[in-house]
Amino acid sequence: MNRLNSTYHQMIERNPNEQEFHQAVLEVLECLDPVAEQHPEWVRAGIFDRIVEPERQVIFRITWIDDQGRVQVNRGFRVQFNSAIGPYKGGLRLHPSVNLSVIKFLGFEQIFKNALTGLPIGGGKGGSDFNPRGKSDGEIMRFCQSFMTELYRHIGPDTDVPAGDIGTGAREIGYLYGQYKRLTNQHTGVLTGKGLTWGGSLARTEATGYGLCYFMEEALQAKNRSFNGSVVSISGSGNVALFALEKAAELGAKVVTLSDSDGYIYDPDGIDLDLAKQIKLVDRGRIRDYLEARPKAQYSDVIADIWTVPCDIALPCATQNEIDKTSAEKLVANGCTAIGEGANMPSTPEAVVVYLKNKLIYGPAKAANAGGVATSALEMSQNSMRYSWSFDEVDAKLKQIMIDIYKTVSQAAAAYGDPDNLMLGANIAGFEKVATAMYQQGVAY
Repeated sequence: MNRLNSTYHQMIERNPNEQEFHQAVLEVLECLDPVAEQHPEWVRAGIFDRIVEPERQVIFRITWIDDQGRVQVNRGFRVQFNSAIGPYKGGLRLHPSVNLSVIKFLGFEQIFKNALTGLPIGGGKGGSDFNPRGKSDGEIMRFCQSFMTELYRHIGPDTDVPAGDIGTGAREIGYLYGQYKRLTNQHTGVLTGKGLTWGGSLARTEATGYGLCYFMEEALQAKNRSFNGSVVSISGSGNVALFALEKAAELGAKVVTLSDSDGYIYDPDGIDLDLAKQIKLVDRGRIRDYLEARPKAQYSDVIADIWTVPCDIALPCATQNEIDKTSAEKLVANGCTAIGEGANMPSTPEAVVVYLKNKLIYGPAKAANAGGVATSALEMSQNSMRYSWSFDEVDAKLKQIMIDIYKTVSQAAAAYGDPDNLMLGANIAGFEKVATAMYQQGVAY
């Protein structure tokens, strides 16, 4: 990273104590030295320095009243990172861990992920340290209404189009959209993940998990491998994990693990998809409830031990930095040969070194989990046309997008001399598209 050392250190000085953001930027910049050498005009135009600085950051107070009549205060964020190729696009995360560093790392990743889709969408992210877990529908509605009362002035269908993320599902999107419509007197495509009867897209719920498997199947087939006959370990139990499970099973794999914030389950006979969906999507229960119907399965509250379960393919779909060096080494020792990231940045830098050193087939998040935002962009297109496509039409478009992402990433990796390094290819391909647009649009004074 010799050519970009000053960019990185200046970013650290401007953003002290933002560890997640530092990690995300370092991963990208470490891949871009050869790009800086090939494009000195981008260096002179400050593209590398500009791309690590958000175009806009909004932080605001959210006040709402709980069911006991007490006033509660949370903090809200929206980081509009880069709009060179389209309106800002990225989810809203509701989780106690949310802070500015987390939102900035997610927004920075979103720039390149969105670019890889081939669709005209820029990068952004938002959220709050509000925890929806254990809250009543009324409390969540009041929180969402307060959140949108500030956020609405910063977003729009051609400016910034938020979506769901951890803690923000169909219920929350509904409350947020209802308040946006009330405040603006407009029915537009300003949020994605909407209900199917009022502008949502079929296959959006499934898209990130399905897309992850479509991408990984392409990567596996390039090495004469497949999901078919493989044992798969998946972390998480939200939409990404459950629909990755569904698609992996359709492709012939046996998925043996799922997890939530309390622990993980291991079912050597294969996870019962319908039961897992009932527990997590309908009953909003905990993953340990699985054992009530499947007592032969095993449960542990030591979440990190999920990566000690022998598997051929691991799909981390829970949260950032869930696989560290130790867990990565255990995966390799137990026969894992492929990693596909369904969550955002679920592997620490040290874990990635283990993957690359051991020549695992590694699908990095900004490529492998781009199916969700790709389908969100397809929802935006349908909203603009006042039209809707069938599930099969959207799914076919999604599959082709993920195949194209794999091709783009692998071609970029090969062009820069490391054909098996899909992380290198993803960072370079995503960056080059955005950098080209920034350079052609000049410097804004």
